[in-house]
Amino acid sequence: MDAHQSSDGGGKEFQRVSDELRARMTDGTYGRGSFLPSQRDLAEEFEVSRDTVQRAMKDLVREGWIESRQGSGSRVIKTQLIQSSTPKASRTPRGMTLGPLISEAFEQPEVTLDVYTLTSESLDAHIRLQAERIHGQVIKPRRITLRMLLPDESLALPYPRLSDDKDDPRPWRRLHAITQRHTDSLRGLLNDLRTERLVDDVDLQIRRAPLIPCFKLYLLNKTEALHGMYEVIQRQMELEAGDVVSALDVLGLGATLTHHVKDVSDPNAPGTVFVESMQKWFDSVWNLLSE
Repeated sequence: MDAHQSSDGGGKEFQRVSDELRARMTDGTYGRGSFLPSQRDLAEEFEVSRDTVQRAMKDLVREGWIESRQGSGSRVIKTQLIQSSTPKASRTPRGMTLGPLISEAFEQPEVTLDVYTLTSESLDAHIRLQAERIHGQVIKPRRITLRMLLPDESLALPYPRLSDDKDDPRPWRRLHAITQRHTDSLRGLLNDLRTERLVDDVDLQIRRAPLIPCFKLYLLNKTEALHGMYEVIQRQMELEAGDVVSALDVLGLGATLTHHVKDVSDPNAPGTVFVESMQKWFDSVWNLLSE
């Protein structure tokens, strides 16, 4: 263990630890309000130094996943909760996380995901979990198609911004950096599946929309929709050079999504109408941006 403490403080090790902890918070292993294992325990589990774990924790605090207090540990403050909207969706218990629904979608031979979101942060964590299942031969989809709509980087977003200075560009730079990092990670994960011939066909497309995201939307295999409004909150945010500021931001992973399921036997069922209307909206925006 001492050898690890002197050699692994930077580079990919800290990213590996933070990615795994994000995945565990995303899939509900560490639920909202729960405490992460101690830094000592995490260092032993991942076979890294305490410095590496501390760096990963700092990253998660900066992104708003956890809050850490000396003597109290690190508490999870955001996850993704699901509420069912129709009896057909009742297999998804109130309070279930998004992870099981993504996992179920990936158990199909052909996986189709259409996603509209502010960043690609949570999607990256979910796809990472599915890539691990594919590598472990737990599932074997033949085709994965992912279309993602993100806000245009030139768009003047009303959030995130400093509480006392709406024109300070640093919160936007932070947002763009988070989006770029997780988008690059998504490309790498899916490219690896294709390169290693674990999935026959992988198609990832990302388009930038001149729209201010007021909600996030997941459309799963054309049959299910997950929809949730962004809630604007005031919170502490760490910016460049370690500056901690008061900022207005949106609650993404902490917000509750509503789960809608298409009923193929009833075209007038509320779930069917919602899924089809949101799919039509997504396709219309997607096609408009291709012109």
